[in-house]
Amino acid sequence: MNKHTKLAVLIAPFLILGGYIASDFYIEHKASKERVFLLAPQANCDVINHDCVLTSGELEVSVYDEGGVTKLNSTFPLDTAILFLVDKQNNVSSYSLGMNKSPYYWERSTPLRNLTKATGSAYKLRLIATIKGGKYIAEFDTHTLK
Repeated sequence: MNKHTKLAVLIAPFLILGGYIASDFYIEHKASKERVFLLAPQANCDVINHDCVLTSGELEVSVYDEGGVTKLNSTFPLDTAILFLVDKQNNVSSYSLGMNKSPYYWERSTPLRNLTKATGSAYKLRLIATIKGGKYIAEFDTHTLK
């Protein structure tokens, strides 16, 4: 073996390791860039009766109300979750949801149950959930069916 081959064999493992580390930094940087995705309801949303699932690709977010506490759970851990209640005059009330035990579960006391408890009532909601720089947004109506 000549000296150039020996040097190449000696340096190759360091170049492989350096390339692996550099690619990991690149992928992490690319993942943290801000992007916006649309969450869409799977079917009719009924937040009061636990029947509202929003989807975007593999992410699924369930929104429901239990005793005046609006809850949200997702298939991926969220960094933040903000729920907006929009009345008929387009006045918006925002509610930052707090994490409940893990980043998969979020909740906050809201007046949503009082606004939609009657059968047949509807209310417009907006949701912004963030995951590592990606913002998942939704605007949907909740219709109380039962």
